[in-house]
Amino acid sequence: MANHKSALKRIRRNEAVRLRNRYQHKTVRNAIKKLRNEEDKKAAEALLPTVVGMIDKLAKKNIIHNNKAANLKSKLMSKVAAM
Repeated sequence: MANHKSALKRIRRNEAVRLRNRYQHKTVRNAIKKLRNEEDKKAAEALLPTVVGMIDKLAKKNIIHNNKAANLKSKLMSKVAAM
């Protein structure tokens, strides 16, 4: 166990950040699944900008890697365009 006050605070902070990151990542994964399962092209086109924005936000906060974000966006856009 940590002995310093700052280390104890860091442990608490890291846990809070970890939980927030998990929540945000899971939320985006659910949005991606919803978009992938969408059958209607108009609905998918309406949902796409929201999901892309969510993915960009995760990449900006280093929750996911920039290349992973680019790959996800590319696949989603291809899928919507092919509908």
